[in-house]
Amino acid sequence: MFQVTSALALTALLFGLQAQAAPQDQTATSQEANYDEPNFMDSDAYDPADPNIESVLKAYDEYYEEMTGESPWLVNPEFADLLHQVGGCYRNGCPVFINIKKSQQKAYFYLDGRHVGTWDVSTARNPYSTKNWDGHPNGRIYNRYSSSKYPGGDYNGLGNMPYAVFYYGGFALHGTPRGNWKRLGRPASHGCIRMHPDNAKWFNQSVRAAGIKNTWILVEY
Repeated sequence: MFQVTSALALTALLFGLQAQAAPQDQTATSQEANYDEPNFMDSDAYDPADPNIESVLKAYDEYYEEMTGESPWLVNPEFADLLHQVGGCYRNGCPVFINIKKSQQKAYFYLDGRHVGTWDVSTARNPYSTKNWDGHPNGRIYNRYSSSKYPGGDYNGLGNMPYAVFYYGGFALHGTPRGNWKRLGRPASHGCIRMHPDNAKWFNQSVRAAGIKNTWILVEY
């Protein structure tokens, strides 16, 4: 996990990520985002509320590590469950804080206590549900990677699970393909929280920089 030696260094790093972030326009035309294939995490094959989701995710973890050479965890998974429940900062006192309001289908993103972005999202449509949360992420995090082993395949290098940050079991905040951008702002998912991939990348990189104990996710009605 990235180590930051001071609050000032962390602030500088996170706002550096903000400056490098792609425009937050929902109709972004960057070549990287030019795709229309389904994301595996948006598909019928993925159910974040599946009671056996952990065994499913472990298979993805193994494949992710095999393909990327990187761990799918920010910390040792043996300690991740404890770390994401206790210790560290609280809500907008954290260097990285995101508030998902399901009633508004919005995400409010804060860095070092400052509001830096408001994004349209999609949470679960009926009969599915998005789990509420008030705590640190659970440590599992996927970056972009290419895969043809699982349904959904690859689209323009973003892979099956772009920029996913998990907070409970199979529930995650993640990027969604271009074909779903028009649905952002209203319920549409199977339970995960869909974002424009530019926003998901920004959040993912901020979590990686700050770490679990310095990140807070609030998912509420």
